[in-house]
Amino acid sequence: MSGTVNFVSDSIIPEINERPYDQPFTGKGIEFDPLGVQPGRTGLTLHETGFLPANTDWNYIGVYSPFWRLHYNWNRGHRLRFGGVQVELTPEHLVLTPHHVMIQLRGANPVAHLWMHFNFTRQIHAESPGPIQLSLRDTEQCLLRDLKRLILAPPADTSREAVYRNSLALLQVVLARPELVWQAAVPSNLVRAREYIEAHIGGKLAVPALARLAGMSEAGLNRAFKHHYSTSPARFVSEIRIREVARLLQQTNAAIDDIADQTGFPNRAYLSRVFKQVTGESPADFRRKHI
Repeated sequence: MSGTVNFVSDSIIPEINERPYDQPFTGKGIEFDPLGVQPGRTGLTLHETGFLPANTDWNYIGVYSPFWRLHYNWNRGHRLRFGGVQVELTPEHLVLTPHHVMIQLRGANPVAHLWMHFNFTRQIHAESPGPIQLSLRDTEQCLLRDLKRLILAPPADTSREAVYRNSLALLQVVLARPELVWQAAVPSNLVRAREYIEAHIGGKLAVPALARLAGMSEAGLNRAFKHHYSTSPARFVSEIRIREVARLLQQTNAAIDDIADQTGFPNRAYLSRVFKQVTGESPADFRRKHI
């Protein structure tokens, strides 16, 4: 994919034991449509827009969300970790994170921070999709300034409709940038297979059965997942399951054996092996560090 994607070297950032969030509502922003709402003609569904003048609590581990994220910081101090690199949030850049990408959010310094959570019907074209850093343009800067002003206005003066329309305007401008290369729309049979996976993570999700559901051969399903989601069906299933495992580890006292059963893993040992491959930590270590 063409475009400006800048990475900074890894650095030590204090860990804060916060749970990862995979729902679009943080409780700190202005909420709009929930997950599952069908997009209009634009293909965009806006879930939340928020602004914090001094965000000091941005340490979330193992975030794997079914929606897109846009972030902008008016000063430095926060980073997105993806794989072995970190993407710095700077006043000169916007950062986009596609859906179904495992990231870590890091930063404890007081930073003026604006975010949006949204869904888009198009899929980014990339071999290994991750956070995308885009140089800020004048139009985007003006829209960001207007959103900041609208959100900070006294409650009686804040127009929810104005925030909504300005948010969509900014997203339209950003997603139309020539640096972003988009794939063709995801076929409906592939969407059907993906939605089935997300709704049945505790059941049997064998590739042959998913291929039959999509009306494709196994080889065809593998090619389609690789093309549209940049991963295999088996890997996609594992990552969806690991997202739920992380939630259960942090939000419940369920035994790891029970969590394995709830999320479709045959046993604790297999869950632990896959969990460590995806997150870099064992389930027990993850729970101990992040509850």
